[in-house]
Amino acid sequence: MIATMTAGCSGASSDTGGAQPPVSTPRVPSATPPRSASPSPSASSALAAMSVEEKVGQLFMPVLYGSRPDGAHGDNQARFGVATPAGAIRKYHPGGVILFPWAGNVTGVDQMVKLTGGLQKASKIPLIIGADQENGLVSRLRPLVTDVPGSMAIGATRDPRDARAAARVTGEELLALGVNLDFAPVADVNVNPANPVIGSRSYGSDPARVAAMVGAAVDGFHDAGVGSAAKHFPGHGDTKVDSHSGLPVIGHSRSQWEKLDAPPFRTAAEHGVDIIMSAHVVMPKLDPSGDPATLSKPILTGLLRDKLRYDGVITTDALDMEGVREKYGDAEVAVRAILAGVDLLLMPPDFPKAYGAVLGAVKSGRISGERLDQSVRRLLALKASRGILKRSVADAGEAAKVLRSGEHRRTAQGIADRSVTSVKDARGLPVKGDVLVTGPAGRRLAGMLHSASAVGTGDTPTASEVARARSAALKADTVVVTTKDAGPAQRRLVSAMAATGKKVVVVSMGAPYELSRLRGYDTALAVYSDGDASLKAAAKALTGALTPKGVLPVGLGTR
Repeated sequence: MIATMTAGCSGASSDTGGAQPPVSTPRVPSATPPRSASPSPSASSALAAMSVEEKVGQLFMPVLYGSRPDGAHGDNQARFGVATPAGAIRKYHPGGVILFPWAGNVTGVDQMVKLTGGLQKASKIPLIIGADQENGLVSRLRPLVTDVPGSMAIGATRDPRDARAAARVTGEELLALGVNLDFAPVADVNVNPANPVIGSRSYGSDPARVAAMVGAAVDGFHDAGVGSAAKHFPGHGDTKVDSHSGLPVIGHSRSQWEKLDAPPFRTAAEHGVDIIMSAHVVMPKLDPSGDPATLSKPILTGLLRDKLRYDGVITTDALDMEGVREKYGDAEVAVRAILAGVDLLLMPPDFPKAYGAVLGAVKSGRISGERLDQSVRRLLALKASRGILKRSVADAGEAAKVLRSGEHRRTAQGIADRSVTSVKDARGLPVKGDVLVTGPAGRRLAGMLHSASAVGTGDTPTASEVARARSAALKADTVVVTTKDAGPAQRRLVSAMAATGKKVVVVSMGAPYELSRLRGYDTALAVYSDGDASLKAAAKALTGALTPKGVLPVGLGTR
């Protein structure tokens, strides 16, 4: 999820919302041969040269703070006892780092290239440098990279080639910045409309279709030369609790899990996915201990390793999330995760405590030397397979040519265009006469319609914003309302527009479940994102330049 600061059914487990024509089983692109966990000669020599402390360091992927490798930052001093990112790497020898805007890591192209290059130069063993760029709702590098539609938009196209193309575009741009691993694709099958953490981050509610998209995305990342991480095992698509703030419990039986949750992860493994991320969820019928999957040997070793025969890297979701911290302290969580089968500990909230606990467990024999080497070998095998051990660094000049290139933007726009879905009464299109556009993206969409007027609102429209929109709507022929994961305030806006008696068109920019909560509209389009590409696609549909061809990838429930 990765979880810090991200934005996700008791719903149908099949596509039940809206008219959906029968379609053939999606084509699954040819799989990348599974990557062997056997390390290359260079990986073997690297392992042999490591001290125990260095091996333990390889098991960690922390957040480092600041925009420069040699720039002092108070959070680094407080968390690592060293002021600079490069200093923290030299002190602890982590296997990788993960970059976030909120940590000051993402401010510009030149800055990122210098940061990633400097971090690599500071590390004795080249680093996995990861980012959480799912596209759509979770897009950490959005200011720098092409606006590619997210997973649910791709699911609406029903074409795995779009998943592969999207991943290739994103992967090429990440690599140009010096990022060699994307924490994507999301492999969760979202069957719960009330899911607060997955939602539009999923490709949909059909396991076979999601599996086809996941496999294609893994291939696309590999086409670009970037590693990928499927998440969140054993499945986070049927939760009502956000694992950032609590511990979800999922009651799926073993047979339900095998039919619903497992197929995308099995496909990811077959396509040679580099990493599978654990979920901080409890599945009592898979492991009655009450431990979250991140700490569950029956789930991570019994199901993922033995049942699905996956031998790549297993990472935790972020260890600063409350879902994994409820039962054990931060030190014990790190040790138990390794004993459960984890290879990589992501974002521990107290790095020295977690590092010291794992090192102590190795020295005491609680974690055997063999078990430690097993994880380090997997991490080195990943680094070898993706060319990370060659220690190449990005070039700012080349990055400028790759990022947001014309070819990449055309690919993204094509996906967005194909994703537009008519959910209700497409006969209401194109819009005619005087058009008012309102809602959270009202001004942006109105600008793309050229002749439309706008009353923009925030994500939570205020009473005064609703009143201004109502006054303007009385003078219009058609009102277009943009919505995104509509809560009570957005629902009031739609109802107020409907009360004017004007034709109301809703453009849903989030998970389309919100359309079942709205009342009074005449026509509805789902575009699944508020990114520019998706809004441009919506504008085309509203003006008749595009006929919506997308198909809802999830059921909406009863209106």
